[in-house]
Amino acid sequence: MFKLVKVDYEYCDYLREYDSKVCYNKGTKELRPYLGVLFEINKVQYFAPLSSPKLKHKSMPNNLDFVKIDNGNLGAINFNNMIPLTEDNYELLDLKHNNSKYYNLLRLQLRWLNRNSKYIINNACTLYTKYINGTLNKRIKERCCNFKLLEEKCLDYKLINV
Repeated sequence: MFKLVKVDYEYCDYLREYDSKVCYNKGTKELRPYLGVLFEINKVQYFAPLSSPKLKHKSMPNNLDFVKIDNGNLGAINFNNMIPLTEDNYELLDLKHNNSKYYNLLRLQLRWLNRNSKYIINNACTLYTKYINGTLNKRIKERCCNFKLLEEKCLDYKLINV
């Protein structure tokens, strides 16, 4: 079961000091939710940002680093921007008590993601593995966060903030 979470913007700012591809989510973007645990590797939790539906999504192909949610009708998942987290770097998003159009979209996204969880997890793990072992297509790799470096910085952040 996936969860939607809001990632701490200070944590993202910290990671961005080491990798400029980490998403910016301060201020109004602070409410930007991130998809819950996609996979665990080496005991590290990874989260990937969601994108709201955009017209361009309809014509974009699914790829290892980008997957359309419901053929783009409900947005997309940007696996290239997934980041490692600890339980201290996020808070769960409560979808039950808000009936805004945005929260309704989030509920639909979450439903689709949970129905397609095997595909989502396999996609994330494949991207991660190919990135780490150096077999990822160069163009895709250039769009990705540096997963190993961010894992190290995630651990450092936890030690700094104990």
